[in-house]
Amino acid sequence: MDLEPIFLTPVFQERIWGGTKLAERFGYDIPSSQIGECWAVSAHPHGQTVVASGPFQGMTLGQLWEERRDLFGHFPSDRFPLLTKILDANADLSVQVHPDDEYAKTHEGGELGKTECWYIIDCKPGAELIYGHYAETKEQLRAMMEAGEWERLLRKVPIRPGDFFYVPSGTIHALCEGTLVLETQQSSDTTYRVYDYDRVDSQGRRRELHLEKAIDVTTVPHCDINIRPHVAEVPGATVTTFVEGDYFGVQKWDIRGAFESEQAKPFLIVSILEGEGELVREGQTYSLRCGDHFILPHQFGRFTIRGSLQAIASWPRTGK
Repeated sequence: MDLEPIFLTPVFQERIWGGTKLAERFGYDIPSSQIGECWAVSAHPHGQTVVASGPFQGMTLGQLWEERRDLFGHFPSDRFPLLTKILDANADLSVQVHPDDEYAKTHEGGELGKTECWYIIDCKPGAELIYGHYAETKEQLRAMMEAGEWERLLRKVPIRPGDFFYVPSGTIHALCEGTLVLETQQSSDTTYRVYDYDRVDSQGRRRELHLEKAIDVTTVPHCDINIRPHVAEVPGATVTTFVEGDYFGVQKWDIRGAFESEQAKPFLIVSILEGEGELVREGQTYSLRCGDHFILPHQFGRFTIRGSLQAIASWPRTGK
């Protein structure tokens, strides 16, 4: 009875750069016209998702993690390790960088560091993002930041739908206007803001910058992470493995028919980005549609997804 998909109700976060694409694309009932983040699978205290149905309905993911660790394969972590988001960059995000676990533990009250990755769901023609910088030393990085030489410092990369970027801690980065992204990350809400385009909030105040911490944690010189996706054609689907890193693995499933697989990870997070279908396990059928997010628990075993849909699947790793 416990081995059902764990469907979750997202939490929506208002942001100065947010918009309405989360409602337009996924049909979410968003609470304002400036929703920048859908926290789709989260046990972080800044926004916990709630189980939507089944035997654990009404529990937060954090509660479920604490009370039924067996559902997560007793994964060796003191907290639910991952956070899945969908981001609507209706305007440019601030340029930022994240610490690693050791720095965050020391400076952020035991928070995790943040390594993350992005799957570009959609973007406007000619869209780009900021990924990395051109400074050769920490001294040069500081001098360029303090002088506001952002055009010379920041590295811009053109993007298109379907692209994937791995963003380790220490990488200066920012999503730019007109981008819709699924983000898989460590369960952390620690961000060091480097530059915010001199914007002001609704009260006319500029948002805080964190230059000293940002300089501390930025990798210098920038090191590009070259992703070489592995594409496998299997009956009923194309499975693209983007990354199997220190903290998570991420795949894309393009399903056209009946895709059979086995859940052999500690647990598996699945987000439906396009289409609709159904998941079948041992005679039980569960409807799937665009915008659904669910967890397949430990020992879920073999299952079939039927339909025409695209999904991103992720799982935790302890690769370090």
